[in-house]
Amino acid sequence: MESILPLLQATQKASIGVRNLSDQRRRDLLVRLAEVVLSNKDMIMSENQKDLDLMPKSDPKWDRLLLTEKRIEDLASSLRQVAELPDPTNVVLTEKTLENGLKIKKINVALGVVGVIYESRPNVTLDVASLCLRSGNACVLKGGKEANFSNLCLVGLIHGVLEEFGVDKYAVLLLPTDRKFVDELLKATRFVDIIIPRGSDALIQFVRQNSLIPTIETGAGVCHAYVESTADLVKARDIVVNARVSRPSVCNSLDCILVDESIVNTFLPMLCEDFKKWSVAVYADNRGFEVLKNANYDRLYEAVPEDFGREWLDYKISIKTVNGIDEALEHIQNYSSRHSESIITQNTELAERFLRDVDAAAVYHNASTRFTDGGVFGLGAEIGISTQKLHARGPFALEKLVTEKWICYGDGQVRW
Repeated sequence: MESILPLLQATQKASIGVRNLSDQRRRDLLVRLAEVVLSNKDMIMSENQKDLDLMPKSDPKWDRLLLTEKRIEDLASSLRQVAELPDPTNVVLTEKTLENGLKIKKINVALGVVGVIYESRPNVTLDVASLCLRSGNACVLKGGKEANFSNLCLVGLIHGVLEEFGVDKYAVLLLPTDRKFVDELLKATRFVDIIIPRGSDALIQFVRQNSLIPTIETGAGVCHAYVESTADLVKARDIVVNARVSRPSVCNSLDCILVDESIVNTFLPMLCEDFKKWSVAVYADNRGFEVLKNANYDRLYEAVPEDFGREWLDYKISIKTVNGIDEALEHIQNYSSRHSESIITQNTELAERFLRDVDAAAVYHNASTRFTDGGVFGLGAEIGISTQKLHARGPFALEKLVTEKWICYGDGQVRW
């Protein structure tokens, strides 16, 4: 294939049909897709295994790639949840009549064609397709080659349901995996209305720098937890261990623990047993290194400057000793990707200051950063987690897949 422009043009044409589907028809389509996904679990896992066989299990992306029976059931459940969400289109935002009798109103309308570039995670294929179809949009999917068998299988099921409902299959377009088509996609301003990158920081920065199409940045997660001097240390241990090890390859997992110097001798040894269980490699500053060395923690390394501000995506974590909240806030300001940040403290005044002053899409008091997720936040599924400030921030999904449109009703009015 020399060019994807004919495919993109077909998707733009198909977007009209999706936009004209009734609210109930879109709901029924997603419910039917959930049924089809569940009835084809074995085939999905079989195709997914072909992708897994090409990736070392030691690769941090392996877990993102994996589709188990439980994960497929969760995807079907998510499809049903999205179907139940209210239609975000045709909502009247404002309405009035001008002195000359011209009636004007502003409504929400579908974006049109949503392009998503992503890596490793085949669940994104279903999440994006369902959210776009529910909001009256068509979508262009550019998945990575590491998930190609899985993505082809899932899109094949989607196409079957679209045809069953009389919708052009190009409403959900899966592009070839060849990277040469990314540049063409990013410049297809006539056919694609918005681009959303999901994946590594390198991918996101490439899209930001090269796209001629408006972009919603789903930034990498460099997440911190500040264990303040008054923290309940047992609670703090449970939070930071969970945030690091429960799903280490996802963007809301914890990358750096900030520990108040007044409790470092007590708190860090409390982490050793759990970190040993999960074989967590610790990259600690001088003070933290000394404490953990005395506690006989074996997977211990002296941190270098590059170890702070790093998204590990693995069973690895950095530790920084700080002298109070001011130093913690300064460190977060310097190294955070503005994704998710947490403070663990019993001092409500300091907690409120942290929640107010930290510039991130999601901030937590006495809780794991792992909750930053569209499904958990009641969105059904998510397109991504935005770390920028325009149009969408944090987990975003259906309600942000729209734009605004002015509609004006006249009776011969002119303006000179």
